[in-house]
Amino acid sequence: MRFVLPTTLLALTLLASGVVNAAEDNHQAHQDMQKSMEAMHQGMEEGLKAKDPDLAFAKGMLAHHEGAVDMARYQLQHGKDPEMRTLAENIIQAQQKEIDQLNRWIKAHGK
Repeated sequence: MRFVLPTTLLALTLLASGVVNAAEDNHQAHQDMQKSMEAMHQGMEEGLKAKDPDLAFAKGMLAHHEGAVDMARYQLQHGKDPEMRTLAENIIQAQQKEIDQLNRWIKAHGK
């Protein structure tokens, strides 16, 4: 009976430590996603500064797609739901093709 209390305290301490670590991981994931979204918005705003509407579109969409890929990567790093993980994988695959196309167009048009 005398080992029950210390064992229970140890178990509760370990459990609490795991909960705190999980909360810190979730907080960091949210902060990382927030930084990604801020970078995406900044890139989209920079694209809109272009006088050529085609270039403004290409640069804005490039930033938008890169942001989507970043968000999907965070989902794969931190998310658990199988449907959302599959969606994230599909987003990365689809958006990367468009990122490549936009980069080729920007490079080919010397802008």
